[in-house]
Amino acid sequence: MNDIPVIKLYGATGCHKTKYYQLLLEQTGLPYQLLDVESNEDHAIALRNLYTNGKLNFPTITIGNKKLRNPYKEELHKWLDKLIPSKSPIVLD
Repeated sequence: MNDIPVIKLYGATGCHKTKYYQLLLEQTGLPYQLLDVESNEDHAIALRNLYTNGKLNFPTITIGNKKLRNPYKEELHKWLDKLIPSKSPIVLD
């Protein structure tokens, strides 16, 4: 599956919403990176650079160049299906 874009979850290990997205992403079976913005300043800087206001808007999920800020499960599902057609359909419980 060479067509899978890099999936990154910017969040914090103690954040309940971050844990929710971890669970959803794990259910897909797709590889993703959890980037803790509270414990790693480089991850925090990378997240700030995604937004013009420079704030730590987490959780944020990036799928390749697509940025999703705290998406609904259905929105995440839609973009995973659209950006990773070889994995379609992805079922998120």
